[in-house]
Amino acid sequence: MKLRRIQLGMIQLGKHCGLAMALCLALAISSEAGQIVDRVVTSVNGHVVLQSDWEQEVAFEAFSNARDPDSFTSAERNAALDRLIDRELLREQLRPSQPAPAEQVAARVAEVRKLYPECATDEVWRAKLRRYGLAQGSLERRLGDEIQLMKLVEDRLRPSIQIDQQAVETYYNDRLLPDMKRAGNRATPLPEVFGQIKDLLAERKMNELLSAWLASLRSGSDILTQESSAGERNP
Repeated sequence: MKLRRIQLGMIQLGKHCGLAMALCLALAISSEAGQIVDRVVTSVNGHVVLQSDWEQEVAFEAFSNARDPDSFTSAERNAALDRLIDRELLREQLRPSQPAPAEQVAARVAEVRKLYPECATDEVWRAKLRRYGLAQGSLERRLGDEIQLMKLVEDRLRPSIQIDQQAVETYYNDRLLPDMKRAGNRATPLPEVFGQIKDLLAERKMNELLSAWLASLRSGSDILTQESSAGERNP
């Protein structure tokens, strides 16, 4: 990590200049009417992220949750940009070499499509995608990218997760039993919910490990925004 920080420091000036040049070029890109169509919003270790990338991410998240993109608050939009940055950081580390299996992508598309029962025909479905600024191909690529990265994260982090019987029993006695009693439900015996509790605790641990890993990647990376002054590193 120390070595990487030194290397980042040595090339930091070059990256800042590169970002400035990319920003100027992006601002110069215009339609025939002279309107700006894109701009740089951040740079992740020299990889430029454009406004259009951000808008596409917001559109994808809105579509995947059956929400209007215009309903996103500033905080939600910034959170979407953070997730875009996190994906880029993970992609640098994991570099998936194979595309996601077509059947898995199709299954995820089908899950999303269930959110829109009015889209019974492909024509209506495509029209719905267009209203979000998406296309079938871009949706499939985005879902495939998600599947790839999550599989690689699972392969890297899952082997280190060990949930023992004591942890399951503690959760059952301290959390589940009191919740069932407050709800007036019959207390389900531990053996019947053991597997579900173990899976829940494993997922929580996975999220903790992923959050810690992403925090570590961010601390050792050069993440710049237009608001960043030269030499600043964003958290």
